[in-house]
Amino acid sequence: MAKIKAHHIRLTTFIHATEDEDKVLEAIATFIPEEIDDDDVLFDIVETQGFFGNPIKVVNVEIKRSKAVRTFLEYFKELLSDRDKTYLLDHLDEKVDEEGTFYVRFNKQRAYLGEAEVDEGEDVIQIKIKAKAFPMKKEAVVKAVREWLEE
Repeated sequence: MAKIKAHHIRLTTFIHATEDEDKVLEAIATFIPEEIDDDDVLFDIVETQGFFGNPIKVVNVEIKRSKAVRTFLEYFKELLSDRDKTYLLDHLDEKVDEEGTFYVRFNKQRAYLGEAEVDEGEDVIQIKIKAKAFPMKKEAVVKAVREWLEE
């Protein structure tokens, strides 16, 4: 059974002035398994301004502890549809950066409905998985993620 290992997970999204903050937080919760202890999930909300001075909140959620990261990764893989797995596999080289981070973006509106749907639009929840691989090179991470998704 191929497993991917990761240092940490980060989820990021924006709350625009026209959005209900509770609904956006509920959308993010779609990606956090209930088995993860609340103490292992670090929430940070930063208030800022958009290009035209409109208020925006940036939500960052981080999972760092090994057990919580493993639990997240198992849950994350279960959330992916076959179509989304195929899409990610087809675009894997552009989804992994030189530092070994695997990036996946999900439709925020669908997430609010409890559904995980990979999306390349602007209104998304971005998940960054800082993978562990040896040697720590992009090619090694791409190979590890590919094996994990194909399993």
